[in-house]
Amino acid sequence: MTNERFGSVWDVIEDTPAEAENMWLRSTLVMALAEHIKRQGWTQAEATRRLGHTQPRVLDLMRGKINLFGLDSLVNMPTGAGLHIEMRLSEAA
Repeated sequence: MTNERFGSVWDVIEDTPAEAENMWLRSTLVMALAEHIKRQGWTQAEATRRLGHTQPRVLDLMRGKINLFGLDSLVNMPTGAGLHIEMRLSEAA
């Protein structure tokens, strides 16, 4: 038996490298946004107002329901939270 190494859990779960990358980006954004909301001490109502989404959507975000969010939606949320996304491309491993 051999042990395989993967770059992320998404490489194991998803069918293609593109799907794995998309899920990795989405999960990273969801976790960062949820952590920012917690650090700021925002209520759901405050987070809803700042992110421009409904309270159920903010609750989904806080519960880590990654599959309910598209990358476009997640890329737009940080601006309302007073955050900026930086992007870096690198060669695939």
